[in-house]
Amino acid sequence: MWRWHFYAGLIVLPVLAIMAVTGALYLYKPEIERIVYRDRIVLPPGGAMLAPSRLVAAVERAAGAPVTQIVRPPSDGESWRLRVRSDGGRATTWFVDPHDGRILGRMEGGGVMDLVRDIHSLALTGPVGNRLVEVVAGWAILLCVTGLYLRWPRRGQPALALRGRASGRLFWRDLHGTLGFLSAAVILFLAVTGMPWTEVWGGGLQRLVAANNMGRPKLAELPWTEPAKQALPWSLREGGALPGGVGGIGVDEAMRTAAARGVTGGYTLVLPAAPGLPYLVATTVVRAQDARALMIDAGSGAVVQDMDWRMFGRGAQAVEWGIATHQGQEYGEANRLLMLAGCLCLLLLCLTAPVLWWKRRRNGRLAEPPAATPAAKRVVAALMLLVGLLFPLTGLSMVAALLGEWGVGRMRA
Repeated sequence: MWRWHFYAGLIVLPVLAIMAVTGALYLYKPEIERIVYRDRIVLPPGGAMLAPSRLVAAVERAAGAPVTQIVRPPSDGESWRLRVRSDGGRATTWFVDPHDGRILGRMEGGGVMDLVRDIHSLALTGPVGNRLVEVVAGWAILLCVTGLYLRWPRRGQPALALRGRASGRLFWRDLHGTLGFLSAAVILFLAVTGMPWTEVWGGGLQRLVAANNMGRPKLAELPWTEPAKQALPWSLREGGALPGGVGGIGVDEAMRTAAARGVTGGYTLVLPAAPGLPYLVATTVVRAQDARALMIDAGSGAVVQDMDWRMFGRGAQAVEWGIATHQGQEYGEANRLLMLAGCLCLLLLCLTAPVLWWKRRRNGRLAEPPAATPAAKRVVAALMLLVGLLFPLTGLSMVAALLGEWGVGRMRA
């Protein structure tokens, strides 16, 4: 256990530290955006609203490109965000005052918090980063389980303790072990609930949920753009919507239809990207139960699909609940503070681990822990086999680590 806990830490420590910092920041996305973009977001309350089509026209004149999405905030004290995608595929978000149509500013893409999210998910490195996140999450699960095993109270060894002085190894071992024991459940939860965002494991889960009728209602396949998919709840991203007529209604009628169906809070309206595609209305999800999506025929204005939480299967509901809780939203401020504590403890574990490693060097040299007893090896083998089967990319990295250890042993021999 000790040996593989040590190896897992070495492999994923830097990435876990980055994910802990960016995850803590993303928990406070609304507050950070209101600080960074205050002059573009915050509005004085009150006043009549202009027709959404007038906001679209103002942005399209300024941008010289068509609007693809409209984000209506849940509060009247915030500006609306209209998304434009140029011919080169670059997305720009425009902030507009819905009371008088003034353009308050713009930002490239999703701004600073999209950058934080991309660093957190390693999306900046493309498909390789997404797969690395999956590997790291699997190793984080292994770290939690082996750490709990190592720290579990036995033979007079307390699980929670802080002994010795800061200059000694015992102090750092107790600090690392106590922090890990207290936060293991939260870190384990964050690792597992982060998996649905990955391409290999998350994509496989999405297909498994759909194949067993545990996901969203059955829909016809349509070529949704990636930004449109991102506006949807997780369980609605596999597939598309029913095709409809071409032309006809505009954004004003689409939003009136949404309001008539009771969608009045924050939501995203995705405009048809091609003839035959409907308008898509996706609610801004805070709690998992808020998930809802409307498909409105662009030709007739009829609602061809109205899907909400109650129509999701048990699998989709479980994943949506996990995502909302992972983001600190499902149970209010207490939920967010608990996830923040998990991120901070994870960061402290990443900082104390190398200190503890340095403190335990022998004869001035860094070294791995000694090999385990045969009984402990059997436990570790079973544990690794289970984690490796559940998370195949992590399993492949375990095989690589085993081959590396075998190779080093042969070289030494």
